[in-house]
Amino acid sequence: MVSSKQHSKSPFLLVLLLLVLSTNLALYRLPLPILPAPADATGVILGSLFDFSIVAPLLLLAMTRKKGFTVKRFITFMVLGIVAARFIIPAAYFEPFKFVPYVAIGMEGIIVLAELGLIFLLLKHMPRIIRDIKSSEEGPLFSFAALVEKRVGSHLLIKIISAEILMFYYAFASWKKRPFVGGNRFTMHTKTSYIAFQVMIIHAIVVETFGIHWWLHGKSLILSIVLLVLNVYSVIFFIGDIQALRLNPLIVDDKKIRISLGLGKRMTIPLDEIAHIAWGDEAANENLKAKGIVDFIVRDLEAVTPQCVITFKRPLKATLFLGFEKEFTKAALRVDDPVGFRNRLEGH
Repeated sequence: MVSSKQHSKSPFLLVLLLLVLSTNLALYRLPLPILPAPADATGVILGSLFDFSIVAPLLLLAMTRKKGFTVKRFITFMVLGIVAARFIIPAAYFEPFKFVPYVAIGMEGIIVLAELGLIFLLLKHMPRIIRDIKSSEEGPLFSFAALVEKRVGSHLLIKIISAEILMFYYAFASWKKRPFVGGNRFTMHTKTSYIAFQVMIIHAIVVETFGIHWWLHGKSLILSIVLLVLNVYSVIFFIGDIQALRLNPLIVDDKKIRISLGLGKRMTIPLDEIAHIAWGDEAANENLKAKGIVDFIVRDLEAVTPQCVITFKRPLKATLFLGFEKEFTKAALRVDDPVGFRNRLEGH
């Protein structure tokens, strides 16, 4: 009920935003006789700047409230609003306030410098983080982000950079590693053609890169370079994803389940947070598209169903692509050895 009420507010907020923008646009760009001379329009200009720098950003933040309110997002919207005001308000009227865009851009620059400081802090702590990873039993996929958050912080930029570092590590620096299987570790991909399918995609991207890049190079150099960069990134991601999947089987220990699906998602499930475990037909009939359920199922060209669905006592966080986090109430799993996994899990 609450969520539907919040959702119903979005069109109203959009109408208010459009009203603010359109009235200011009409005031300055339509031949209306109500606009005073530039020398007498100081109050009008201040009102428009207030609309663009305060009212419009607050409306945008309210419309995107699911992403949360942050000072950085507000200042970014404010800078965009002031830049828009600079183009909408005629130069003769904006002349007394021409310093305002520079102040706004300067505030954005301070935020950028602060983020660069966070990156420097991450680089400073990286040797210690690497030592801690080597002494950890969890492996880089689960321990790296936690150690970065502990020593540097949980800023969104740091989470994204951490995710990218993991991608490059698994793509280039993990080839001497060998996956440990058996015991309390359960693979999820060996009975599928998932890795072969991923290799086929990589091959297709490489072939397409050579062909399309050569054709686009003579027509649009910038577009061909952008496409080349995106394709190279895609290949690196798929290679890292394959390695992350191979080297990180599902692990059940005395206190928790650690499960990941390559670089795309991972989760830690404490055993004392499990309310119910569904097996067999009960699990297979679970609606995987339902809200609040995350699936860890390796898929290729065949349609598969979960062997196990775990219901939590409370919502638990899963880490998704680029380090973003989301809460779920259930997890659907499929492993290569379901009998051994069930025996191991029910043994606790």
